[in-house]
Amino acid sequence: MLGFKIVPQNNQGLVETLGRYRHSVESGLHFYLPFFQKIRNVSLAMEPLALPNYSIITKDNADVSASLTLNFHVTDAVKYQYENTDSVESMAQLVRGHLRDIIGRMDLNEALGSTAKINQELTLAIGDLTNTYGINVDRINIDELTPSKAIQAAMDKQLTADREKVAAIAQAEGEARSIQLTNKAKNDALMATASAEATATRTRADAERYRIDTVQAGLANADDKYFQNQSINAFSQLANSNANTIVVPNDGADQFGKLPIVGKLLEKGANN
Repeated sequence: MLGFKIVPQNNQGLVETLGRYRHSVESGLHFYLPFFQKIRNVSLAMEPLALPNYSIITKDNADVSASLTLNFHVTDAVKYQYENTDSVESMAQLVRGHLRDIIGRMDLNEALGSTAKINQELTLAIGDLTNTYGINVDRINIDELTPSKAIQAAMDKQLTADREKVAAIAQAEGEARSIQLTNKAKNDALMATASAEATATRTRADAERYRIDTVQAGLANADDKYFQNQSINAFSQLANSNANTIVVPNDGADQFGKLPIVGKLLEKGANN
């Protein structure tokens, strides 16, 4: 009596006779002798494997929890099935060991910011496991790298302190900038006022200089008749004033009596 077994697509059948491996068969329908023979199916398809919450100590003695996912497929069904009691668990232990070694050489901050680098180094460290476990790791990805709660609390406090420090510095810089702009505006206003006053003083001085120059130019061309006329005007003003004493130079004093205004002044002085 023969038994039959169907080996699915992308699987390999391992034929055992009395518990000993004899040969391999590909996917399809296969016959065997019951009680004496057995056909084991080994999947060759890619499979995911999650390795969650793996505790690791960093170079600066920080405790972090790592969770990673890897994809693998069987490349040698015989080695996978017979040369290891549990090839998948052996592979997982190897991955954990290399991950511990890689992160253990990093500081906490470096590890938290270097997941891509860790993935790359871990992939190179694992390499091809076909000769050992009959497995090839196709992809490794660190899903999560989390510090312990105590370290996370300390990091949060540090982050809060850094933010407050940045905010305080920004506020101080803003106030300093405001004071600087205010002082500049005041200085600009003072300079503008001083400049305007200097311009006005210069204008007045120019006008006075022009007036003096004009008068001097006129006096340079004046004759004795002009000065006599000025004297007459001066005596006219004195005649209308309450003064009773007049001091005059001796030059031309004999001519004063010829002037009606002078005579009037003298008459007024005599009456007083």
